Amino acid sequence: MDLNNIVSQLENANEEEIEKLLLQYNRENSHTFSFDQKEETLRIKLCQGVLSVLGRQVQPSCQKTCLETLRILSRDKRVLGPVATREGMLILGGMARLNAGEEGDENQKSSQEDTQTEEEERVVVEALKCLCNVVYNSPAAQQVSVDVQLAHGLCAILRMARTWHHEVGLFTLRLLFLLSALRPDVRGVLRRELHAMRLLTEVLEHTLDVSWVGPYEAARPDPQALPMPSEDNERTMEALKALFNLTLSDTGGEEDDHQFRLIAAILRRLLMLKTEIEEKTEEAHSHAINLLNNLPVSCLDVLIDVPVQGGLEIYGGKNMDAVQMLIDFMEKRMDKQGSNYKEGLTPVLSLLTEGSRQHREIRRYIKAQVLPPLKDVKIRPEIGTTTRNKLVRLMTHVDMGVKQTAAEFLFVLCKESVDNLLKYTGYGNAAGLLVARGLLAGGRGETQYSEDEDSDTEEYKTAKPFINPITGHVEEPMPNPIEEMTEEQKEYEAQKLVNMFDKLSRQNVIRPMGVMPDGTLAPLEETLCDPPEDSGSDSD
Repeated sequence: MDLNNIVSQLENANEEEIEKLLLQYNRENSHTFSFDQKEETLRIKLCQGVLSVLGRQVQPSCQKTCLETLRILSRDKRVLGPVATREGMLILGGMARLNAGEEGDENQKSSQEDTQTEEEERVVVEALKCLCNVVYNSPAAQQVSVDVQLAHGLCAILRMARTWHHEVGLFTLRLLFLLSALRPDVRGVLRRELHAMRLLTEVLEHTLDVSWVGPYEAARPDPQALPMPSEDNERTMEALKALFNLTLSDTGGEEDDHQFRLIAAILRRLLMLKTEIEEKTEEAHSHAINLLNNLPVSCLDVLIDVPVQGGLEIYGGKNMDAVQMLIDFMEKRMDKQGSNYKEGLTPVLSLLTEGSRQHREIRRYIKAQVLPPLKDVKIRPEIGTTTRNKLVRLMTHVDMGVKQTAAEFLFVLCKESVDNLLKYTGYGNAAGLLVARGLLAGGRGETQYSEDEDSDTEEYKTAKPFINPITGHVEEPMPNPIEEMTEEQKEYEAQKLVNMFDKLSRQNVIRPMGVMPDGTLAPLEETLCDPPEDSGSDSD
């Protein structure tokens, strides 16, 4: 249908004609996401016309049709001028029953929800969808949202989470996520004034059907229970994303600590749950891991300290089920072909690293899984299908963030001991970490660990003298290339090599480096001018 024709008829048409016109436009453009730039002015006029209709008293069916049109138009950020105004945002907020800037009486709002017809609820859902698009695509609309205190209306809706229907809840949470993601200044208001962290925690409790059996211990899911419904999972993920934004800022205070520990306990339960689709389970667990990374590391003891459920005596009675789920998640992400390791893998590696650094039992459990005592050292550490092999391969990944995170994880599992790390990875794979940490000369990191010693297997002790420290494995004997050379030939080849290095150095292709006494790298001339006082090697 011709857009010019719709715009011209919209001005003088009655309610029934408006609905008929827009229904046809909606059907033709329901899957349109890229628009003709030549019709931009006409779409702006259509946007104004639709808002004008919504500003009048029209029937819910007409409101819903107008909002569907506005939702289609809001996919184009260039035509949002009429909506991104105080008047436009207040109209949409009113349609969404957000009552922006007014918290109102909860019982009254709940009563209004109960008396809504199905068509009136569709109006609310469409208005929320429009607001999501508009806020996402228009910085001006984001500012107006702050001015009209849209966050207050959203938090008022959160208080009715136990009675809302799925799509109302889903798009309320999504709008809260978008607003808190795009406007960092709103996060403080949501946390301190509107107590959104508590409200979102209550949403998760209700959605995940949490039953408390201890101060920070949720009951374990029934193994015979059905998988979590997909609708519950969708709302859970939106709530987790909003909480992630709210926990990005600095934390502190007893109230926050209590809230963080509650969140950690709920996330532990979520890690134990499965949804109807395996990919959605993994996605929900991914959001849970992202949020756990934002919580203070001291709260991670909630993951393993579950007295009612009990734990493993070998790990001080701590329960390692959640840690095992995290290890399984890490392995799945490492095995995914063509996946984005930076986004998909580094969060869980960071979480396991910090958990291991802070909690001895977590480190011991993970090390037993990832770095078991060495037996076969005939194969290079990066070759193979074990978790250790995969992580060592990541130590030389092209992405700097992935490489550093994997190396740091293994370093912490080795209690930040250079000797222990080299035993499992070889010097070549670990060189990047050692350079960054200034530990090329050996030693330990700054974190203090327990004194329990690692015991080597008899196979490793036997093979240790024959292990190449660079590659980390026992190599087959190689023929000596200079064995049959005369002394003159050896001297000639050595001088040739020196000349090649000198030429590359003068052309700044390479820069010869040496190790300073403190373990850091420096230009070779500096290390030669300032030799270490004690030439003996340190050993731990």
